[in-house]
Amino acid sequence: MDRRNFLRNTGFVAAGSLFVPAFMKPLEAMALDELSLYKNLVVVQLSGGNDGLNTVIPFGNDIYYQKRKSIAIKPEEVIKLNDMQGLNPNMQALREIYDQGWMTIINDVGYPNPDRSHFRSMDIWQTGSDSNQFLSTGWIGRYLDSNCQTCKFPYTAIEVDDSLSLAMKGQTKKGIALKDPAALYRNTNDPFFKAMLQSDKEHLDEDNLGYLYKTMIETQSSASYIQNTSKIYKSQATYPQSGFANQLKTVSKFISSGLKTRVYYVSLSGFDTHVNQLNQQGNLLKQYSDGMAAFLKDLKTNNKLEDTLVVTFSEFGRRVEQNASNGTDHGTANNMFVFGGRLKKQGIFNAAPNLGDLDTGDLKYQLDFRQVYGTILDKWLDVNNADILNKKFNTLDFI
Repeated sequence: MDRRNFLRNTGFVAAGSLFVPAFMKPLEAMALDELSLYKNLVVVQLSGGNDGLNTVIPFGNDIYYQKRKSIAIKPEEVIKLNDMQGLNPNMQALREIYDQGWMTIINDVGYPNPDRSHFRSMDIWQTGSDSNQFLSTGWIGRYLDSNCQTCKFPYTAIEVDDSLSLAMKGQTKKGIALKDPAALYRNTNDPFFKAMLQSDKEHLDEDNLGYLYKTMIETQSSASYIQNTSKIYKSQATYPQSGFANQLKTVSKFISSGLKTRVYYVSLSGFDTHVNQLNQQGNLLKQYSDGMAAFLKDLKTNNKLEDTLVVTFSEFGRRVEQNASNGTDHGTANNMFVFGGRLKKQGIFNAAPNLGDLDTGDLKYQLDFRQVYGTILDKWLDVNNADILNKKFNTLDFI
């Protein structure tokens, strides 16, 4: 195999981007027993626009049943949390989590002048921009750029996936997309890979190839650190058999083994439920809830829940009234979930959606999503949210 074919086949170059960013530095000097003593953030993205009203159900409001005659969740099936709201019956695994005080539900989160395009609204949520503002860096990426105390390490942010989301891309620093540390380690220790790096050092001075070869050298070093650090931890927890649960299991392994990462990013897709919503969303909510419950219990067992905050978002909610296809169409405001062992206000954070006061059929947002981000930045990641979000947002009291 020649160099050109190897580079193409190993996937280090794809669509003009690199699998692992080039700013990574050799990491062999890091002691494997130097465990993380700071707080972790896990961001969970529900892609497609999850229907918040059939996730946290306002069973105490008759308007909900009037607007959703065939897809409303029956009151007797709701996992009731108070006299007004309860969880979808497929989220039974989170009942225990809620009762333990490890869960906060924030209602009606959105932003002014909402956009109903998946791509544009997701960009807004990932960059933390205004609806009429277009940014090329993500809110986590700008956190990495901020020279926070731990941001000098290239693995400060890891996305458990094959590609890196905009949220994780800064101007000068980026997170790492990494699905399987063992696989990356094997690839970077392939004899041909190592021989190629040794024999082609003259390419380091070339613009394009030089950038590539430097990245490959640094990737090899980083892959060794991540693999050698994370392999010391063997989870005893039982996780559901799903791709989403596997992502969370990987995150738990990284956290519990002491990997020096501040931010993790995972996702679950398929929430664009225009047709026959009940079964599709129900299956996804079960995957989400079962995986999340196993993850949180695993962290608790390993004394890491106190130092971990998990936040879940979707790019928008759905319209209040169902459509003619037993589904829902793109809406605006939505609920967010926050999980952790140090929540200040547990349970339901704010008032249920007002279904009698809509904006042309859509929920009105109570809280700007950047208030949630700002709270996390100020109170959990210890940076000034104005430096990351380009203006100051008032913080909330959930942590």
